[in-house]
Amino acid sequence: MTFPDISPGLKSLMPALRGRLTANQPIGDFTWFRVGGPAQAFFAPQDDDDLAYFLKNLAADIPLTVIGVGSNLIVRDGGVPGVTIRLGRGFNEIKCDGDTVRAGTAALDKRVAEAAAAAGIGGLEFYFGIPGTIGGALRMNAGANNGETKDVLASAHGVTRAGEAVSLSNAEMKFAYRKTGADPSIIFTSALFRGMPTDAEAIRLRMAEVQNHRETAQPIREKTGGSTFKNPPGHSAWKLVDAAGCRGLVVGDAQVSEMHCNFLINLGRATAADIETLGETVRERVKAHSGIELEWEIKRIGNA
Repeated sequence: MTFPDISPGLKSLMPALRGRLTANQPIGDFTWFRVGGPAQAFFAPQDDDDLAYFLKNLAADIPLTVIGVGSNLIVRDGGVPGVTIRLGRGFNEIKCDGDTVRAGTAALDKRVAEAAAAAGIGGLEFYFGIPGTIGGALRMNAGANNGETKDVLASAHGVTRAGEAVSLSNAEMKFAYRKTGADPSIIFTSALFRGMPTDAEAIRLRMAEVQNHRETAQPIREKTGGSTFKNPPGHSAWKLVDAAGCRGLVVGDAQVSEMHCNFLINLGRATAADIETLGETVRERVKAHSGIELEWEIKRIGNA
């Protein structure tokens, strides 16, 4: 499907815009599942100032969605109305100084871990096993291997829906399990992390352990979206899915991974509807078997 083209009207209101603004941009290819419809308008700002200028001139009634590398995202087949923003090269710089790491939110978590290791800064090794960006990490309090974003974040910086610069402390982020209580309309553009001086070789050994765990326990070479469901208090989501008999379950061309059944896989020709229907089927079966209602960890956006 295609949406009405709103990009000419937006461009006329923003003559000084420097970033790329396109209409009906396919965005499924930006996700690990490789499914989904187009963005009605797609904007890739060049830097913080370009983003702020765009937001100051964007009508408040136009829906706004922000995506990263799509490692934890389902874009529904009907596409995403309004404007979809994806931060790119102007937001991926990483700088280390003493025991701190400053990273743009388009920087891959893995690259941030590597930069910290090279600088002898410990505490960020867990990011080596998370296949997303710092922007997603801030929004989801991303964590793995006994570490979470809340453990290392000093401050987060971004732009409000009105185009104003804002900085939030760790406490102001209001982190909880796989979420933040910060204003959802803020677009985070960078973050400051604080680690601890650590022997670089010890850090690399820890990162190797993280990578080995991913390669041996997760279907990382498939078209997938990472952990599908949050772990309910006192439970492992994958164990609940397995106990409900869902390992290997198929809907259309989507499958619950045989290797790790908290992962859904696009076998090749799945639609977003196949994947989401599979996830909802798993939730229903787990609820019927254990009485526990699984909560989606994967984000789902757009029209069905």
